[in-house]
Amino acid sequence: MEWKPDRTSEIPLYKQIANYLESRILNGEFPPGSRLPSERYLANQWKVNRSTVNNAFEELRSAGLVHRIVEHGTEVNRDIPGSGTKQFPNWDMFVKQGYYSPNNPLNQKIYQFIRTDEQIINFAIGELSSDLQPIKLMQDINSSIELCNDLGYEHIQGNTTLRETISEHMKTYRNIESTPSSILITSGAQQAIHLIIRGLLKPGDAVAIEDPSYAYSLPIFHSEGLNTHLLPVQNGGIDPDQIVALHKKHRLKMLFLNPTYQNPTGATLDLEKRCRILEICSKFGIAIVEDDPYSITGYDGASIDSMKSMDKDGFVLYISSLTKIIASGLRIGWILGPQTVINHLADVKQQFDFSHPSLPQLIAAKLLSSKHFDEHIMRLREGLKIKRNLTVRSLNNELNGIISFFVPKGGIHLWCKLNDEEIDENLLFKEALKNGVVFAPGSTLGSDHKYIRFTYGRVETKSIPEGIRRFAQSLKSLIPTC
Repeated sequence: MEWKPDRTSEIPLYKQIANYLESRILNGEFPPGSRLPSERYLANQWKVNRSTVNNAFEELRSAGLVHRIVEHGTEVNRDIPGSGTKQFPNWDMFVKQGYYSPNNPLNQKIYQFIRTDEQIINFAIGELSSDLQPIKLMQDINSSIELCNDLGYEHIQGNTTLRETISEHMKTYRNIESTPSSILITSGAQQAIHLIIRGLLKPGDAVAIEDPSYAYSLPIFHSEGLNTHLLPVQNGGIDPDQIVALHKKHRLKMLFLNPTYQNPTGATLDLEKRCRILEICSKFGIAIVEDDPYSITGYDGASIDSMKSMDKDGFVLYISSLTKIIASGLRIGWILGPQTVINHLADVKQQFDFSHPSLPQLIAAKLLSSKHFDEHIMRLREGLKIKRNLTVRSLNNELNGIISFFVPKGGIHLWCKLNDEEIDENLLFKEALKNGVVFAPGSTLGSDHKYIRFTYGRVETKSIPEGIRRFAQSLKSLIPTC
């Protein structure tokens, strides 16, 4: 349980905060030389005045535990009373020199609002709201599971029954022929991307990703030393001829594509372009990673051929997950590909986490094979369509002429352009937070400051109009003529 100051206590709030931070300093959670969270952040977290936190910091300073640095923050003293002649590791230096780059600061801000009790309407996180998740079905399945006597490590590629079920699922819903042995279970699509990069590429390799795209927000593309090149996304997807130009100049090893209801634009790559991309990659020997979390969410139920379903030569590594059709917390994703690749990636994954947890795999297998699964997908499509329409209507009512957007036919995102190019996205983000709404700024997804993403799939339906009203209020406050 997260600590909070006790407002019923006779001990003043600032003293409670000082005592709590002191305990964390003395037990090594904030070691010598490290920086405490900002006064503003702690004041927001604990719902107290900033002056209360300031008083707590002064208590710590008086006790010789911290010192204040102008325009830098509050740092734990390296010579803590009672520490004697101990030499402490410089944890700040470890953090700065670590292998992985930090997240974009705006993304770090956004992630702070996952599962907090903040009264913030969240259009930023790419997941389903609780009213779209099959909670009752999952509860029934969970209570029906009989645990076997052996709860040891699973098969290195994942639970056999789940892989068999996913193979059938892909044939039924995605027109993809596969065998269970060519599937690797992962902890969502993000781990799948990490495994592919860590297992199949090396520093200096050239890859292409869409712009804008979810891939751009993943620091792993930069931490691994890849040479990343951008393919602009329009309403009809990327231009295949740009792949040819990039390859001639940089010798591309791999393409990372999200061709159906793309995140964040909602665009779908048309059939002719899909065929052309496969032809180009066949000519130059370029591998394709197809990330396909959304194709099953098409609101009209129309089937869209995945690139993997069209791939007869093994050029495509196919990634999908249950995050966008069941629940993000289930953490079930998968990679489908050539057997030698799957064997190697399974070995890499085993070195990361030994094996995937058994219980989520058992639940996922029963979910996908349930007679009620198709009913859930129908309700999901209808629910997302209602949310999309309500978001579009609210934006038109509140910001007609101030913002423009492409209306997607599936997925969970709405990609919007600010018609006033002088708007500072950092100021807009801060103003929106102040008004109790959060969104994904375009720069976090690789585009420039003129764009923002609303994830309507994440927000409770009843909260969408109020969320858009708060955003509109924030935006209009930054436009002089409004």
